[in-house]
Amino acid sequence: MIERLLDVLGALVGLVFTIIVWPLIAVAIKLDSEGPVLFRQVRIGQHGRPFTMLKFRTMRQNAAAEWPQLIASRGLSEPVLKLADDPRLTRAGRVLRRWSLDELPQFWNVLKGEMSLVGPRPEEPRIVAFYDAYHRRRLAAKPGLTGPMQIAARADLSLDERTALDLEYIENGSLRRYFAILLRTIPVVIRGKGAY
Repeated sequence: MIERLLDVLGALVGLVFTIIVWPLIAVAIKLDSEGPVLFRQVRIGQHGRPFTMLKFRTMRQNAAAEWPQLIASRGLSEPVLKLADDPRLTRAGRVLRRWSLDELPQFWNVLKGEMSLVGPRPEEPRIVAFYDAYHRRRLAAKPGLTGPMQIAARADLSLDERTALDLEYIENGSLRRYFAILLRTIPVVIRGKGAY
């Protein structure tokens, strides 16, 4: 209950302090490429429940349809979280991802109770389809805007490495660690390591 209260307060503060840049981000996205400003994508939340996660759009339209061919052309095997040099990214999208500005709309997901400020990152159904019983344990917690993966190496970790970090947090989480992860997220975002 305390964490939920902190999530709501944090999300409200986040929205108030970032809403001023939303119109600027929207203009940059629209000038750079065709398509909507916001990107809506189904992610898997707590207990395996799907929800629609919001982000500022960082890729060209219909980028999702290009994913299977892109993976096949590079000889990669699933589950791949992100590509370091994804050709579908727009110029504005690269900047937004570098500074994690594309994640700002997720404060709304936090307010709705679909996400927490801190927790395992919500993954796409295509990734969850590869889960075994060990990986599914990470779905016990509400997904987070930031979490253990973000302060470790972001997109540079394998599925098993991400899961190990998430499970350690789920099983040993506390308000102290909740705040510690929030604070440690700031320098990680500034450095931009693993931000694709």
